[in-house]
Amino acid sequence: MVRSLKNPKKAKTNNKKGEGSSDSVPSLAAKVWQPGIDELEEGEELQCDPSAYNSLHAFHIGWPCMSFDVVRDSLGLVRTEFPHTVYCVAGTQAEKSSWNSIGIFKLSNISGKRRDLVPSDENSDMDSESSDSDEEQVEAVIQLRKVSHEGCVNRIRAMAQNPNIVASWADTGHVQVWDFSSHLNALAESESHGESHGASAVSNQSPLVKFDGHKDEGYAIDWSPLEPGRLLSGDCKNCIYLWEPTSGTWNIDANPFIGHTASVEDLQWSPIDPFRFASCSVDGTIALWDIRERNSPSSNIKTHKADVNVISWNKLASNMLASGSDDGSFCVHDIRFVKEGRDTTVELVAYFEYHKHPITSIEWSPPHAASREASSIVAVSSSDNQLTIWDLSLERDEEEEAEFKAKMKEQVNAPTDLPPQLLFVHQGQKDLKELHWHPQIPGMVISTAADGFNILMPSNIENVLPA
Repeated sequence: MVRSLKNPKKAKTNNKKGEGSSDSVPSLAAKVWQPGIDELEEGEELQCDPSAYNSLHAFHIGWPCMSFDVVRDSLGLVRTEFPHTVYCVAGTQAEKSSWNSIGIFKLSNISGKRRDLVPSDENSDMDSESSDSDEEQVEAVIQLRKVSHEGCVNRIRAMAQNPNIVASWADTGHVQVWDFSSHLNALAESESHGESHGASAVSNQSPLVKFDGHKDEGYAIDWSPLEPGRLLSGDCKNCIYLWEPTSGTWNIDANPFIGHTASVEDLQWSPIDPFRFASCSVDGTIALWDIRERNSPSSNIKTHKADVNVISWNKLASNMLASGSDDGSFCVHDIRFVKEGRDTTVELVAYFEYHKHPITSIEWSPPHAASREASSIVAVSSSDNQLTIWDLSLERDEEEEAEFKAKMKEQVNAPTDLPPQLLFVHQGQKDLKELHWHPQIPGMVISTAADGFNILMPSNIENVLPA
């Protein structure tokens, strides 16, 4: 976001009569807006800077959605050419319990453009006409199908190996597993001519499984990336249940994992070990588990001073576990150095207090088939209405910064006190809840908030992988 004059004619000037006064006011350079630090002056408003994005689209499916997931498709493992098409599932937070549904949708014709990170011609004028500044975004097309869902959807996840299989956590205390293959097939076969924002009819469909063994509602749920169909669900009563697939259904162990002293907020399977998983809790700890040892977690990591809301396990650097807290901090742990026992401490790889409100989502950028290097990029969303993207491999280089600013012809008007690892700040959504990187489109982030969804591709994150 940048700040600019909403009505330049109403802005105050120091011109006096007889000194060339006029109704017009010289244009002011846009400034980066810092929430919680800057204040809007009279006549100013916040505006999105389109040059900061390779692609930016907003849409909604009716009622707000607290949670969604990207559905893997067969359109290509690494897609870099516009226009893009994405498939997602999302659960609503409707005004009445009976009005809720799961939306299965296809968003196509997602337009965008590519830019050089810095101008190739040092003599070019930043204000001159260019291919990346005047090209207008084409409206994306959304096609939506809805399935009735009892109660609000707290969390929803699609299985990576069989994307038509989806698990949902309801505020009624039920965890349900669905087969949405007919809806996804219908969307795949449909032509993207029309547009539907939420007026689609709601169909009734029975879930494959409806589990009522939890004693309270919950938010934590995760499919195993290594064992198809293996599922974990955790509730606000500190219980974690293991689901094992068997003969077209699931066997849910009646004896839960109990190691936290408060609500289990998030769960993550290990990306390399089919028996290990991590959990985080309102009790301020992260627990590491082995499903073959049910008595207690092997370790309880105590890092944050408040509730731990979310965690994310790096898919390639499997020793790196990121976490976000209710106090606005987020950090990265190297679990190779975690000792066994309760409330153990571990040296942090990174710790940031940039956000001042609760962290609502955190996720490492996924590895892509064309690039097997471990990702150092992580995206974070917060209740301060910011989505931030960080590259933890970066360090401040004053000489490089000066060179970059010279190439940009003094147009870099960013604050000087920001962490060097902070790559991008996205604003404009209210009450951000969850974000996901698209696993098949490098550089694409999708986020949901109280006022709908955004799809964004920052221009300073390369969306074209090296050969």
